[in-house]
Amino acid sequence: MHSVIIIDDEPWAIRGIRNAFQWEKYGFEIIGQFTSVHKALAFIDETCPDLVFTDIRMPEVSGLDLMRITKEKGLDVEFVVVSGFAEFAYAQEALRYGALDYCLKPLDIEMAAPLIEKLALHFAKKRSMRNHLILEALTSGDKSELNRLTPFFEHSSGDYFRVLILYTNSDHKAHQDFTFFDRRHTLKVELGSRKTLYILKGDHSSDWKDEWHRSVFTEAGSPIKAVGISSMAVNYDQIAKLIKEADLAASHIFVHEENGIFEYEPKLTVVKPLADGIASLMQENRFDEMADLVERLVLFYKQHQLGMGEVVYIWNQLVSVLVGTYYEELRDMELDFLNYSELKERFENFESLCSFLHDIVRYIKQLNSQPVHEGDINAHFNQMVKYIDNHYQTKLYLKDLSVKFFINQVYCCQLFKKNLGKTFSEYVTELRIKKACELLKHTEFSIEEVATKVGFVDYYYFNKVFKKQCGVTPAKFRKS
Repeated sequence: MHSVIIIDDEPWAIRGIRNAFQWEKYGFEIIGQFTSVHKALAFIDETCPDLVFTDIRMPEVSGLDLMRITKEKGLDVEFVVVSGFAEFAYAQEALRYGALDYCLKPLDIEMAAPLIEKLALHFAKKRSMRNHLILEALTSGDKSELNRLTPFFEHSSGDYFRVLILYTNSDHKAHQDFTFFDRRHTLKVELGSRKTLYILKGDHSSDWKDEWHRSVFTEAGSPIKAVGISSMAVNYDQIAKLIKEADLAASHIFVHEENGIFEYEPKLTVVKPLADGIASLMQENRFDEMADLVERLVLFYKQHQLGMGEVVYIWNQLVSVLVGTYYEELRDMELDFLNYSELKERFENFESLCSFLHDIVRYIKQLNSQPVHEGDINAHFNQMVKYIDNHYQTKLYLKDLSVKFFINQVYCCQLFKKNLGKTFSEYVTELRIKKACELLKHTEFSIEEVATKVGFVDYYYFNKVFKKQCGVTPAKFRKS
């Protein structure tokens, strides 16, 4: 919610402003109202509200002086001026100081809805750009840019840092109301409509996990899907590492498909013997045992509470052995080394990933026993490609598409390489980024909105993929 205060020396005017707008509907919350500008200034210093509605002529300090003082202090506060004077000079001066609007009182009710919609759009764009810039500074380690964007890391000597990443089931932002974290010690960055990053700082003994669990998961109809918690660090140079840890922990749900709070806990030593065992079976062409072991991967991961880090490990280990042992047979398959974001984009869950590996094993066994008869599947494949072209903005998984268009998913991989010269993932990604470029060029949608419209729920991942494809971030692409 965006915080709002109202300042006017006449109480009736304050009531008029309060009653004119549907504040909550548009994401605003009134946290204070003042007839004294001096008291209002002290409150602004302490809380730094997002928006101030102020009269322009008041006996103590004018609204224009209030705006000037606030800007001189470097506080990131926006203003709407409400005045009984229709003089152009007042409006011109207010806009020069950066006021978002200049309204006459009493407020025209018919003008209230367009104004609050305009303000909501302004804050949405401002939030999206701030999130983008902070995220870039965090992941690149640009301290000067980070300090310019937020005072959060100033005077942090001796503080411990921890990162939380929170996923929701929908675009619902109910978790914004969970305010038991001290705002002064919490930096919040939205990474998409369903993903939020929290950086917490404090002393080593801070213990808020139980309180968070009660606040998040005991409410009926809670939209929260998963919370990932990183380890602790005493230096903010390690923030990028903590962000990755928290995201890996939150991605635990990819394996276990149950809501919860998950702490980062690497367990590669548990899964390494299993990966070595499968590798040995592959090299000895013991296909039945290999297929059986792959089939039991899901149960093994659940029994040992293994997470996304171990998923990445097993995938990349098996890909290395598969491609090394059966290069000719598998050269057209989508068997690339992937990170956790790429795996989540490609597979719906861990069970789907294991199903793909199982199909690969069966395919190799089939090749080694008898020739495979593919039949005439080009028509089905062309229908699949046309479907992808028209549904690129939705979640697309090769396993689901292969069922829908009656083509084995292993053959799908071959057909993409043979007919289009690229893998399924490459085709979908290039299509989405091409559409994103068009939207960035020709529309006013925020970068976050563009990401969602082309099929990326995770803005953080969209930003990385876009930069990899185009060489620049979405923000720099739009500027150029």
